[in-house]
Amino acid sequence: MSRLPFITVLLITMGLLSFVGCRDIPSDRTYALWLEHAPMASDWERALPRKVHVRGGRPHKLRTFTDIDEDTVHTSTASCHHGSRVPEPVSVDIRAFYTDGDVFLRLSWEDATRDQSMLDWLFDGEKWQNSGQMEDGFGLLWDAKGQFNNFSCSYACHINDFGVNQDSFHASNKMRMAQEDSWLDLWNWKAARTAKLGFADDRYLDSEGMHGDVPGELFTENSSAYLNNPDGIRAFGEGDTPIYDAERLPANEGFRPAGSVAPGYLIKRPVGGRADVFAVTRYEQGRWVVTLRRALQTGDPYDVVFVPGDEMGVAFGLALMDHSLFEHYASNSAERLVLLKK
Repeated sequence: MSRLPFITVLLITMGLLSFVGCRDIPSDRTYALWLEHAPMASDWERALPRKVHVRGGRPHKLRTFTDIDEDTVHTSTASCHHGSRVPEPVSVDIRAFYTDGDVFLRLSWEDATRDQSMLDWLFDGEKWQNSGQMEDGFGLLWDAKGQFNNFSCSYACHINDFGVNQDSFHASNKMRMAQEDSWLDLWNWKAARTAKLGFADDRYLDSEGMHGDVPGELFTENSSAYLNNPDGIRAFGEGDTPIYDAERLPANEGFRPAGSVAPGYLIKRPVGGRADVFAVTRYEQGRWVVTLRRALQTGDPYDVVFVPGDEMGVAFGLALMDHSLFEHYASNSAERLVLLKK
């Protein structure tokens, strides 16, 4: 990475000093500078980076313990449900700008595999087979109401149905809030299901779980077994077939050449408040680079409001998925996004 020009470093430093006065500059914050226009590539290169380390995720099933008990589970898991061996953390480079109307957030991280399909189908010339592929993704959780001290993803991570049976254990993770009157704003980017249509799913999290800002399901399983629920055939498993092909035509009608593909999910474009977060995605040189844009204030009751000049900013947590629906890396540091005044 090239060094920032001296004048840029000077301006950023002066901006921070004028913002915080003689106090120490907090190190747990992502600072957004004001621009009169949407940031361009050269602006992002000069932006002030914040490295957020996420830990605990693993896309592969791990071996089970012997003589396992509840204490072993809690002392050996990387986070609330992520497996027994602690993997290397992932460093996510976060940068931000804002204009008079919008906030822009760019996340970039190394990922050796570009997982941008989600249970897609492949026709081998005789029958459909499911790829079994999972997508990459991330979730940004915003403490929109400023309810929690030292906020992190742990406020929303809970183990359900925990049990131990001899040398193995089971537990399902449910993202929800413990307090009935609390909620978090959630931006959910999925490499296959949202990135290709240029958005991140705008949702919120409360004591019952996750909800879309506009109710309804955006992602429908493209699976005959899922739709008809036949005996002995598992959705996306052996003997299952897609309902539609890549052209949204019936998958089991007419001639098709070997190598034809069909999506694993049928996707609806979000509308209204669920479409507030725009996303531009690229994968290059082994890195994901995702740029998000959202209005400073949307008017939606479950959306965080970004206030330029607010010294405290907004607390957030980051969860990163790597070829997985469930197991994810998560930040455990207290992070904040601060929009520096002009």
